[in-house]
Amino acid sequence: MRGGGAAAAAGLLAAAAAAAAKLALGPGGEAAGGWLPVLLRIGCIGLVFACNAMMWTVFAKALRLSSSSAAASVTTTASNFISSAILGKLLFGETWTPLWWFGLAVTLCGLVLLHTAAPQPAQLPVEKKEV
Repeated sequence: MRGGGAAAAAGLLAAAAAAAAKLALGPGGEAAGGWLPVLLRIGCIGLVFACNAMMWTVFAKALRLSSSSAAASVTTTASNFISSAILGKLLFGETWTPLWWFGLAVTLCGLVLLHTAAPQPAQLPVEKKEV
């Protein structure tokens, strides 16, 4: 997994952790009664910790493999933004407004610019020799 793929995976894991937290702490489940809702909530809380631990591990790998920390951070953030929206739509029925689509377009344009720009070589100052 290259730096960009690892960064995208880290964003997906962060979104999964957020969805699990919303499932664990959100309303609902009281009508079912018994221990099942409690056990499911505890399981979701465990999933939050597991997803966050994996996310930080994969993000650290993305930082190591990427050409810059900015590329890894922006890719992770964009992946989290997109993954959170998709999970929100699938799990909670959230809607996507035109402003959300505009934000997605701007984010993707930024990612394209960041990942296609040629890296600039660092210019070191020339040392002057004293005669």
